[in-house]
Amino acid sequence: MADLFDSFEFPELTAGVDEVGRGPLAGDVVTAAVILDPARPIGGLNDSKKLTEKKRLYLFDEIRDKALSYSIARASIDEIDSLNILQASLLAMKRAVEALPTQPQYVLVDGNKLPKWHYPAQAVVKGDSLHACIAAASILAKVTRDAEMDALAVQYPDYGFASHKGYPTKVHLDALREHGITPFHRRSYAPVRKIVEELS
Repeated sequence: MADLFDSFEFPELTAGVDEVGRGPLAGDVVTAAVILDPARPIGGLNDSKKLTEKKRLYLFDEIRDKALSYSIARASIDEIDSLNILQASLLAMKRAVEALPTQPQYVLVDGNKLPKWHYPAQAVVKGDSLHACIAAASILAKVTRDAEMDALAVQYPDYGFASHKGYPTKVHLDALREHGITPFHRRSYAPVRKIVEELS
């Protein structure tokens, strides 16, 4: 897969940025930014959703070891509820890039919108399947957020967070109706808002 990536046209210090967690009903939206080191290539990079959990965990460690620079950032549940998920995601992306220990010359962002910032940048639809640096960012963000959902599953065992990672599955919606919402649920999301109204 790695040889399908074509990033030679970009400056060496090009950061890839991706987010995980727009769709879930619970938890923060997590973003990552990664500048890869051409001298230390990482094989097997791909869109995190196309990789097994075992492969993601392996690459998570390898990316952190071999990348020139990386950072992980987020926008909180309160920010998601007050700003909306798109603006919260863009804010989290901005935070990730600004937190990079080595600042990029150029930024590639997964999706079709760019945060408001001063960086030369390009939004790339399905960028995590096209650019290695975005794929690496998607892996860091997904592994980080999945681990947080697994921790939430221990804290709230009735909700099934370890299996659905906060997405609106039938199991999750049934649990919300039976047990109510937690402090980690996004109240601005329609399924959560509806259940709050039903229970009030």
